[in-house]
Amino acid sequence: MGFQEAVATCFRRYAQFDGRSARPEYWWFFLFNLLMQGATSLIDAALFGRDSLGLINGLYSLAVLLPGIAVGVRRLHDTDRSGWWLLISFIPVIGIIMLIIWFCRPGDAGANRFGAPPARLAPAPS
Repeated sequence: MGFQEAVATCFRRYAQFDGRSARPEYWWFFLFNLLMQGATSLIDAALFGRDSLGLINGLYSLAVLLPGIAVGVRRLHDTDRSGWWLLISFIPVIGIIMLIIWFCRPGDAGANRFGAPPARLAPAPS
């Protein structure tokens, strides 16, 4: 899964919390958001000055909040964890480290309680 396909998939499944997402889908979307946050910050600074509240950045963040949570939940499902584990991020430092470790781990090869593996990475039938 490439950059454009991953971003398009995340926006197409913006409020779908069931199913699974593979590592490339999550990490390409993460990179896209990182780049867009930088770009919207620069636009805010150019339009409103350095001391602005970040109106454009804030609007962008609000627009990608739900797709970001959804792809995080689906990524946790791929590692056979409940989406509620996203709440561990509220524990300073340790929660974020745990999520990064889980997001970097490969997903389950076969079906788990959240469904079949993502279609592009599913093993070929024998």
